[in-house]
Amino acid sequence: MLTSLPNLLTLSRIAVIPVFVAVFYLPGIWGHWTAFGLFVAAALTDYFDGKVARWLGQTSALGRFLDPIADKLLIAAAIIMLVWLDRAPVLPAIVILCREILVSGLREFLAELRVDVPVSRLAKWKTAIQVTAIGFLLVGAAGPALGHPDATPDAVGAVLLWLAALITLITGYGYCRMGLKHMMIEEPAPADGKEPAKRSA
Repeated sequence: MLTSLPNLLTLSRIAVIPVFVAVFYLPGIWGHWTAFGLFVAAALTDYFDGKVARWLGQTSALGRFLDPIADKLLIAAAIIMLVWLDRAPVLPAIVILCREILVSGLREFLAELRVDVPVSRLAKWKTAIQVTAIGFLLVGAAGPALGHPDATPDAVGAVLLWLAALITLITGYGYCRMGLKHMMIEEPAPADGKEPAKRSA
């Protein structure tokens, strides 16, 4: 299943990350537009891999595992590089990255309890706004103003990133409430009376 077309599309999103990071250092507008082009191409693979899997009847547990990981790695790489090069505001970037780590941990915990965590409509909006914000920030100073001298791509991207961070806090709170509800349930004592072994990372 690793070599199925949907999984190859997902893996390509991971494989492009080193190249994506490297093109940030290209001189002039080439770095901006090349990074933007690679990001858009990767986003398109995210859109198509699930559809192709359903069309070909090749949905798999491996694909469901790889897809969110590929998304988070690409988003994290883009945000980290934009902040590193002082092309994105730091605070919303930290909020978004911390939320992704928190939700990933909650999903892993709830998966052990066989509790499904559906993606809310608001979370889908957050993802769309976040991806759009990153696209504008990648173009940055290389792009033209959008109908107003102050509406530059980097300014629009910064506003959208703040909006995505706000929605991130709202959806993250919802996931935390769901997780805490299950964490408050008392675990049955083991039959031998021993304390359950603690998990390590």
